[in-house]
Parts: sequence; structure tokens; C-alpha cells
Amino acid sequence: MSPSMVNHGRSLTIRDPVWNTIRLDALAAAIIDTPAFQRLRYIRQLGLAHLVYPGATHTRFDHALGVYHLAERAIRTLKAGPSTPPEVWDGARLIPYAALLHDIGHYPFSHAIEELDPATIAANHEQAGAAFFESEEMRVALAPLGEGAHEEISRIITGRGENALRGLVSGSLDLDKMEYLRRDARFCGVPYGEVDVEHLLQGLVLLEDPASGKWEVGIRAKAIGTLESLLFAKYQMFRSVYWHHGVRAATGFYKRIVEVALTARLVSPPELIGPTDEQLLHELDRRARACPGEVASRLADRWLPALRNRRLPKRAVEIPAWQLEGRALPDWVGGETAEKRSWEDALAAELDLAPGEVILDFPVKTAMFQLDVLVDRPGRPVRRLGGEGIPGLIDLPKLAEELYRTARVLRLFTFERRPLDPEWVLQRLAEGPGAGGGGDDGGVAPGTRRGSNRAVQPTAGVETSDGGGRIG
Repeated sequence: MSPSMVNHGRSLTIRDPVWNTIRLDALAAAIIDTPAFQRLRYIRQLGLAHLVYPGATHTRFDHALGVYHLAERAIRTLKAGPSTPPEVWDGARLIPYAALLHDIGHYPFSHAIEELDPATIAANHEQAGAAFFESEEMRVALAPLGEGAHEEISRIITGRGENALRGLVSGSLDLDKMEYLRRDARFCGVPYGEVDVEHLLQGLVLLEDPASGKWEVGIRAKAIGTLESLLFAKYQMFRSVYWHHGVRAATGFYKRIVEVALTARLVSPPELIGPTDEQLLHELDRRARACPGEVASRLADRWLPALRNRRLPKRAVEIPAWQLEGRALPDWVGGETAEKRSWEDALAAELDLAPGEVILDFPVKTAMFQLDVLVDRPGRPVRRLGGEGIPGLIDLPKLAEELYRTARVLRLFTFERRPLDPEWVLQRLAEGPGAGGGGDDGGVAPGTRRGSNRAVQPTAGVETSDGGGRIG
């Protein structure tokens, strides 16, 4: 594409259901007209959550526009604040465009594929974004920013570089969180994500780190209460939406489909970067049907149709993380490793299920509630709110740790209903991959029979509603 084919003289005004009016300058309008950005219209913001919350069909495109909008507002607020050395504003021009492009590299169905073993995929979504920055259309769109602008935008997105305002795009106060909490809650129809964005934006201030002497985006002490509300909103959204059992069942199912397709070489890791949600499912189906063998047949005839028709894996066991305190779980429980897959497949064989049809889910997001932000306190030195907290303020680090602990749930999903005794499953976990026995009938799980695929009766006290049950 030649520069003459990109119109940098046209701004846009967009009506948005969350922020009402979003105004894009001419350069931002040129960016969103590129094929790489238009692709985001077809990447659902919440992956498979629409199978539980039907309204959750909003996209990365919508979200990116919202983050751009908030970045423009945040910069205006910071410019109206206390004076700072002129060099602090070096590169500030790039921040709104970094905000607009922060999700450019997302995989189909957003974050799910990134939960796979890093060795099996090409990159995380931030690293994958580099491929889209290299497209001719994107280079032309970004040309007015000068040589090397796309490399600097990539550094801002990944939290690197020396740009003092990069924290608006990647950090504890990044605008991404403020935007997605509000948007996700709106489209899921839940009341949990209503952060006081206006007050939080007004609380932003540029501060000098007393330890390093470098400037960065911090927060005024008067806005700490709003930061607390953001933590609680995030906690409620994780408990009720992002880690809802149906959403995790669908996510685990999709991850298993992609992982098996990678293992069977129906698709290569680089080929996962670029397709839209539906393009990837269609291509996996096409390749599986064209390939002989049991694995390809299972994908084409059983798994992919089940995902499309919302026949999700069922909960066999569900244990809140706080009930696991004092128990030693293997390190592989929270990952997607060969050891975990070996354990799952051994259990599947005992339950008369095919390989891959037992899914152990214990989501990990250790940085979910962590804070690392400078706080401006009237009449007192600037201080960093980190792991130690700040005396006189609510102990946010301890609160963040507690929220994370109570949001996590260990679940075992099976492709056909197999309610199990939680204690038996925990015992099997302690034994590790390949362990035999542990059941009540020569290694068979309590409540099942060898050679039988019948639906068994629930074990007393175990939650067994289907893996895709709706709220309420």
C-alpha cells in the first residue's frame, strides 16, 4: 500500500455504548482502517464467555477504541497537573496510539491460547503484535510519527523503554483495566465492574520516584479509595464472569482442541497468529476432516461440534482455593504441562473417557491484584505502594493477596458426567502422574464402573450442575 492510499487528514467521531462519544484523530482513524486492526472486530473480548453470558459478544476492536479514548483524557488531566521537567513529555505523543494498538496481536478467542504451555505457542499476544506492526499498511499508517515509532509503541505496550507515561498502557494504573471492567460488566449484564473512572482519572499525577529519580504516572492519596474499588470490581468480575465455571469449562475445552491440533500437527504455532475466532475453528475443522486417524476424527466429529453446540465438559469436582490451604499440590496443577496431561489422561482411562476428555483447571494469574504505584501524599514524601503497603492507608497488598486467594477455584471437568469424591481426586493429585490405584475398586474412581459410560449419581456434597450453567 502506498502512502497516497492512506488518508491521514480525516478524523472520526464514534458512538460508543460505554463512553458515549469517542473522537479519533486522523492518525488513529488511519490505524483502525488497516486490515490488522479491522481483524479485531472478529476477536471476542471475552473469548468463549458468550456461551454463558449471551451478551458478551463485544470485541477487542470496541475495547481498543475505549482505551484510546481514556488515554487521551488521562494525558489532558496530567498536562493540567503540577509542572514537570519538559523531558518527562518526550514520547507522550505515542501513548494514545500505543493504547489503541495494545491488543493488536491477540490470538483467536483472546487470552485462552496464552494459557497453554509457552513452549507450544509462538508468543504471547504482546509479542505476537510485532508481526502486525510489520505489515505494510500499518507502517504507512504510523509513518507520520517518524522513524522507529512502531518499535517504540511496541516497547510501551510491553512496559519497556523510558517513556514516563508508559504506565498508562502497561502497569498497575493502566487504562486497559478501567476500560475492560466497565465494558465487560455492561455486555455481560452484571453490576460488578462500575469503577469510578472519572475520579480515578482525576487522581492521576506525574511523580518522581524517590529511589530512581525517574518520573512515572502515580496517584494522589485522595484517589486511593477509587483504586480500592477497582480491586473489588476486578475481584467480582473474576469470580462471577472470567472464572465462572461455565466460562472455564468452555475455555478448557477450546484449549484442549488447540493443543491436540498442535500435537497432531494439524496446525503450527505461527498459524495461530492472525486468524479470527471463526476462521480458526473453521480451519481446524477443515484440516481435521481431511486428515485420517483417531485424533483427527475425534476433533472433527466430537469435540469441535460439541464446542459449537455448547455441549461443554461437566464439573466433576469443584474446590475453592481457600479449602486447599495446608495441602501440598504439585507445581504442574496450575499449568499446562506434560505431567498434568499424563495425570488427566490416566484419570480419563479410569473413567472410560477418551484421552483429553478430563480437564483439570486451576487458573493462575498471580499479578492480577498486585500494585506497584507511586502515591502523592499532601505534606509528606512521595512513597511507592508496593508489597509492603503504606501505613495509614488500607493494606492494599494484603487485600490483593486475599482477593486472589478467594477468587481461585480448583475444578475437574469431564466430557461426560462423572461426579467424583473431592478427597479422592486430591489424593490422586498427591500421587502424581501415572499413579495407579487410589480408588475404591482397584483404582476405579468412586461412583464409576469399569466398562460403563452411564451417568453416575452425584457424590454427596459435590457440586454437579452442568459446566455451562447460567448465572441464577
